[in-house]
Parts: sequence; structure tokens; C-alpha cells
Amino acid sequence: MGSVRKASAWLGLVEDNDERYYDDEYAEGPQTGTGQGWVTDPRVQVASEAAEETGRRIATVTPDSFRDARAIGELFRDGVPVIVNLTTMDPTDAKRVVDFAAGLIFGLRGSIERVATRVFLLTPADTQVVTEAAGRRTDGFFNQS
Repeated sequence: MGSVRKASAWLGLVEDNDERYYDDEYAEGPQTGTGQGWVTDPRVQVASEAAEETGRRIATVTPDSFRDARAIGELFRDGVPVIVNLTTMDPTDAKRVVDFAAGLIFGLRGSIERVATRVFLLTPADTQVVTEAAGRRTDGFFNQS
């Protein structure tokens, strides 16, 4: 696929029908394995179906390029908190993903928190993140002053 065709496909002007990037192992069908479901891509891992039914899911995404930002957006739009690990990305693309995430959380009224260097937690509006300081109790067994 030529560079002009790739750019046109990325912009959505032509259909992306380059089959070199698609693997047969991701075809539709029953999933087998360790009980963890894979969503769209092996770099996006979501909890088992039991966790999905009770609403207790969190996804981790390690994108390789800006093109993987769509998976982040789809998970976040469905109300799933997403941990985005940008440590393997080019700094320019990583900045684009962070900008995308900032727009995503603004549009859906969520929040973004830096967990570590180039690792971010995106949480939907109905999710509360308990920080270490908020989790400490001032009374109780360990505070015997």
C-alpha cells in the first residue's frame, strides 16, 4: 500500500482493505483460553465476562501508534476505566494519544490521572479513584498516639 493510499485510508477517504495487517486468529467465534477476554487487539486486555456482568472491569492498553487510540476511546465510551501505558510509543505519538485522551475525558466528563511516567488512568464520571492519602484512617489500631 502506497503512502498516499495509507494517508487516505487513515483519513477515511478510501476503504482500508490492506489485508496484510489482519490476522486470522482474531476472527469472530468462541473464545478459549484462561478466562480473560481479548478485545480487538492483544494489547487491550479486559476482565472476564463475570466481571463485565457485575460492572467491575478495568482495561489496560499499550498502544504502538496513534491508530490504537480508537480502542481506548471505545472502552472509555462504554464506561470502562482504562490504564494507558505509553512507555513503548514514540514521544510524538504519545503526546497525540494524551491529547486524544484529554478530549475524551472532557467530552464524557471523566478524569485523567498520571499513575507513573507515561502511564495514565482514565476514569469515567461515575468512577471514584481513592488515593493513598484519602485511604488512610486517622483513628484505629495503627494510630495509637
